[in-house]
Amino acid sequence: MTDPISDMLTRIRNAQLAEHKTVVIPLSKIKVEIAKILKREKYIDDYKKTGKGNKKTLEIDMIYPAVIKEIKRVSKQGQRIYADALALKRIKSGFGVSIVSTSKGLMTNKEARKARLGGEILFEIW
Repeated sequence: MTDPISDMLTRIRNAQLAEHKTVVIPLSKIKVEIAKILKREKYIDDYKKTGKGNKKTLEIDMIYPAVIKEIKRVSKQGQRIYADALALKRIKSGFGVSIVSTSKGLMTNKEARKARLGGEILFEIW
């Protein structure tokens, strides 16, 4: 797997289209941080870490009826997209968010603008 964040987004998108109640993803610190933000923004119901040893996974509980209309990766392996605080735009007139990797960790575009931090735009969700 070359891009674990794209893999996570694809698994969430596929689980929602198939109307699965949960989706299981290999665990990593950045995926847990993304899940925290998605839960705080009410795009997912809950998440939990499961498994032992090398087989740790992240289990995400989906919300139905579907809240996520679209989830799109912005920064890719071959082309990273960076923006300063003033260049972070609103997504779908403020109804969506973009997740930004800043020097203070992952945060939404709204939080990054408020903190006057720029960074790499990972993905957009609405």
